[in-house]
Amino acid sequence: MAQQSLYGPVSIKLWRRLADIRLLICDVDGVLSDGMIYLGNQGEEYKSFCTKDGFGIKALLNAGIQVAVITGRDSRIVSERMASLGVRHVYQGQGDKMHSYRALLDTLKLAPEQVAYIGDDVVDLPVMRDCGLGVAVCDAHPLVLHGADYVTRLRGGHGAVRELCDLLLEARGALADAKGMSV
Repeated sequence: MAQQSLYGPVSIKLWRRLADIRLLICDVDGVLSDGMIYLGNQGEEYKSFCTKDGFGIKALLNAGIQVAVITGRDSRIVSERMASLGVRHVYQGQGDKMHSYRALLDTLKLAPEQVAYIGDDVVDLPVMRDCGLGVAVCDAHPLVLHGADYVTRLRGGHGAVRELCDLLLEARGALADAKGMSV
């Protein structure tokens, strides 16, 4: 049996898990961005972020769902983008993402089953396996795709995070409340 969502049918079991999520943790490269890093002649670094993902993040925050970022790289661009969206929990330069994940659980007083994590590569698997809902972007590494509870229909950096945000809001009956927001 399945529940119909904006993005197609979702199992009832998954729908219930979506409704219980209180924290979404996102990887950055390959998830919030398309995974490409552009370097200029003077050493400057560029990334692109999807505004649809930004809208979804703001909608989650407005609905009372916390959002965090845990990424292996350290980038001022990420700090600035997350600050502009109101994301307060930003962990950069994390070789071991489990450490930051556990710190977030302690800080926010949450159980693993209240957390969703969206990633794209094998470094994301430990957190994906421990949290309540492990999500892979559709263009993730094959091992991550096989280890995910849900695989997005949209690619990383191209609306995958928005898709997950919409599903989280839809499962809580709060998607309609996101209308009229701006990013």
